[in-house]
Amino acid sequence: MEIKAEGKSVLNFCANNYLGFADNKRIIEASRKIMETHGYGMASVRFICGTQDIHKQLEKSISQFHKTDDAILYSSCFDANGGVFEGLLSKDDAVISDELNHASIIDGIRLCKARRHRYKHMDMADLENLLKGSMDCTNRLIVTDGVFSMDGDIAPLSKIVDLANKYEAMIFVDESHATGFIGKTGRGTPEYFGVEKEIDIINSTLGKALGGATGGYSTGHQEMIDILRQRSRPYLFSNSVAPPIAAAAIEVFELLKDPSHITKLRNNTIRFRTGMTKAGFKVLGHPECPIVPIWFGDARLASEIADELMTHNIYVIGFSYPVVPKGQARIRVQLSASHGPEPVSYTHLRAHETRHDLVCRLLLEKKKKKKK
Repeated sequence: MEIKAEGKSVLNFCANNYLGFADNKRIIEASRKIMETHGYGMASVRFICGTQDIHKQLEKSISQFHKTDDAILYSSCFDANGGVFEGLLSKDDAVISDELNHASIIDGIRLCKARRHRYKHMDMADLENLLKGSMDCTNRLIVTDGVFSMDGDIAPLSKIVDLANKYEAMIFVDESHATGFIGKTGRGTPEYFGVEKEIDIINSTLGKALGGATGGYSTGHQEMIDILRQRSRPYLFSNSVAPPIAAAAIEVFELLKDPSHITKLRNNTIRFRTGMTKAGFKVLGHPECPIVPIWFGDARLASEIADELMTHNIYVIGFSYPVVPKGQARIRVQLSASHGPEPVSYTHLRAHETRHDLVCRLLLEKKKKKKK
């Protein structure tokens, strides 16, 4: 997967283009062709005159894919997260959220009147204590990302389901970094753990693995989707998803019927994680996750290695505080089905050589400072 950056072709290892669909010819053609019959934009919200047949068709494709009752479209998953909690929860309810959930989830929860709790990241004992302490609430909603985008972690959904059943709580999962490629057929973390029927509501995006453009959705029980159509402010007061985006997304769900894209991504993930581990790097996250954070700790080292890799035509980004906690700087590598085996192997080889050279240089600099 090559792009133009700084006037040259580089290997892109920092995009959310997990299945390589962002430049897929079938998707591009579906988007182009629909404009001849349905136009470019709707210039309206859904409930006035912003609903076309393709919007209903896309919502049906989404619910069929996730094996849910219905779905509702938004202009982004950020908007979906901004509308779901306020729409579904009241002051008599409680929301219990993983402390490392995405910013859009945090912002969405702030908009609702429910009692708010945070549990330590993927800590089931802490989650259970909070469930015990909120038994007086009418409804309790456990909220988690399916895959955590900065850490490459996969939420332990089977354990969360066990606790939800034990304490009669509902479950919300944001599948933005899982839909399309996690699970046997890409149906995300609920499929991965075999708990698809146990999840009450799923939010996800069309802007990552599913084409990389824009758009988001909520999908789940019919009663919940019906409430959101009446109460969710981002849905009620935002323009409809544009026809080219809707048509392209419908084609994406057709492409997902072919598992070869998922197989390629999994092979690349295994190859890269194995290579980096053998090279001595501290590799974070779940072993099957294509989000691969490489831990350096030192912010300068992470940043300079990323810059040096760019000189070898490898595009990655170093993350440090405040994006991640102090002392936990890292380079996040994101694999794609469109990466060939040679670029994947080349990247972990260059990373190994670059780290060695930079560490030696930094040690020499420290020695010179001590002499002064």
